[in-house]
Amino acid sequence: MSGIAEVIKSRISANSYDTERELTDQQVTDLVDLATHAPSAFNLQNWKFLAVRSTEAKARLLPLAYGQQKVMDAAVTFIVCGTLNPHETLPSALKPTLDAGIIDQAIYDMWLGAAQGMYQQNPQLQRDEAIRSGSLAAMTLMLAAKGQGLVSTPMIGFDPSAVAQAFGLSTMEIPVMLITVGYPGSANWPQKPRKAVDDVLQFV
Repeated sequence: MSGIAEVIKSRISANSYDTERELTDQQVTDLVDLATHAPSAFNLQNWKFLAVRSTEAKARLLPLAYGQQKVMDAAVTFIVCGTLNPHETLPSALKPTLDAGIIDQAIYDMWLGAAQGMYQQNPQLQRDEAIRSGSLAAMTLMLAAKGQGLVSTPMIGFDPSAVAQAFGLSTMEIPVMLITVGYPGSANWPQKPRKAVDDVLQFV
């Protein structure tokens, strides 16, 4: 099995973390660096990551995650956000792609115009795009964690509005999910069986 296939097939959603082992600033930074290699429409990169790892911040997050202990036990819990108004941030996000010669001025201008037309008057599409981008980044983050010998868990069991308020998020930043990350504890299940490919794949 290839390295990436092994990472995908052996990744678990962990409930048990080694509470004695922390992650360094560099490890947290490296995980987010890898997560930002996820795809996004127009290369919007409309995401933001809050790394919750101090005891005080974990305690603040715990009741907002309905008391799930892994928030306290994991080395870090990422609040993965998608951002709204992506048409406003696209010019600066896309400029390095233009400067690198990957796209030319005509494509740059065309993408800016298309994004403006799609998102400016469409708050629902902005929210949909924020959720898509945040979710893609979150999955990439979990695979990055597994590749570095860590375990992780995606969590939708939290109060998004309360999290946004407690952690100072702006109205443009939507909490998509929480991702706990750390070294594995002793009580995790293996990856649970998946549906057969024939049950979910249709050739057309």
